[in-house]
Amino acid sequence: MKADAAEHHGLRGYLQQKSWYRWYAVGVLTLVYASSQVDRQIMGMLLEPIRLELGASDTAMGFLVGLTFAIFYATLGMPIAMLADHTNRRNIIAIAISVWSGMTVLCGYAQTFAQMALARIGVGIGEAGSTPPSHSIISDLFPPETRGTAMGIFALGVNIGLLLAYLGGGWLSENYGWRATFVIVGLPGLLVAALLYFTVSEPRRGASEKAEADRDADNVADQAPAFRTVASHMWRVRSTRHLTIGAAIAGFIGYGFTLWMPTFLVRSHGLSPTEVGLTLALMTGLIGAMGTFSAGKLADVLARRDERWRTWVVAAGKAGYVPFLAGVFWVDDLTTALILYVVPAFFGGFYLAPTFALVQSLVTLRMRALASSIVLFVLNIIGMGFGPQLVGIMSDWFAPEYGKESLRWALFVLTFLNIWCAYHYYTAGRTLHQDMANTSNDAPALKI
Repeated sequence: MKADAAEHHGLRGYLQQKSWYRWYAVGVLTLVYASSQVDRQIMGMLLEPIRLELGASDTAMGFLVGLTFAIFYATLGMPIAMLADHTNRRNIIAIAISVWSGMTVLCGYAQTFAQMALARIGVGIGEAGSTPPSHSIISDLFPPETRGTAMGIFALGVNIGLLLAYLGGGWLSENYGWRATFVIVGLPGLLVAALLYFTVSEPRRGASEKAEADRDADNVADQAPAFRTVASHMWRVRSTRHLTIGAAIAGFIGYGFTLWMPTFLVRSHGLSPTEVGLTLALMTGLIGAMGTFSAGKLADVLARRDERWRTWVVAAGKAGYVPFLAGVFWVDDLTTALILYVVPAFFGGFYLAPTFALVQSLVTLRMRALASSIVLFVLNIIGMGFGPQLVGIMSDWFAPEYGKESLRWALFVLTFLNIWCAYHYYTAGRTLHQDMANTSNDAPALKI
């Protein structure tokens, strides 16, 4: 095919011949992921000024940053992932970046709540086309033994994005207003799209495993199984089932905290937007990045002794930080609260790399993008869709009794769901050995 042949010429072909190319490729994909997180999470820094200008309640703002975005992001992710299992994944990602960046810019021109909701829907539609194809590409570049580390690097995009959203969003909002902030953070995504398109090649599917049975997969579009086949396989495999449920609960907690913590620090501790940005950039951005990367690397190291540690590291992290996170909302002193928050900031994204690395290993080659999108669908519909929404509802519910501290107690209640999350990750590990063996043995039949 002419398009495939072009991959081996020019700048892309030159880079692909270098020994470090696969690390470069995952670096660019991490930059893509960071761009999506900036455009997604910037709302957390701008919730209060937008709410005041539009005259909305906490429940309404929870809807704006939750279901409004999540329904389209999660739902469209699956058909786009099915397309990615058939065609060029890099091109899909490049188009997706252009869409979400443009829609982020349009958020800055919204004059009503309805216009803002439509613009956020557009951001969600664009971001639906990025992560599942990225997971699939990384899995073709890195074998299972180092896939956790590669996914850990990719997952750093969350923390880099949060760092930029918090740090830049707070300062930009305070000095230029929330409208200009949307425009400034949206435009760089177009440069990221160009960097991806002109320097990263579409890898051969199954290249990291040197899969003989799938050596011609890139030329056989109908080898990708139907949605029903992939979903049925994922439900039947107990490890995948518990990983998906655990990830959904983790996302529910994570999005609830990420999008409401800036408002909590403003209301309960009186911080300015710039102070909030600096504080959360240090905590969630830098400390969180160390935790996110450590999870993937630690899972790869411990799995050499026992594969089950790929899920048990997440279970230990999620259950272990509950007392510290509860303490953040129990104490009134800001310094004490921030010291306690170091632990949950480190372990907050611990689930990302091990989860998606394992999902890629528990399905066959042509299932990878779709399997990733199914997990993201459940994670984002439940997590992003209902996590921020529930926090907003509980805050309004607690308001008559607790006044401006109602958000504090809504987040305090959310803390204890981490124990439920830890249970599912621990349970996923109990059957992991057998499930991975079964998936490998069933691979030929599942490709049809």
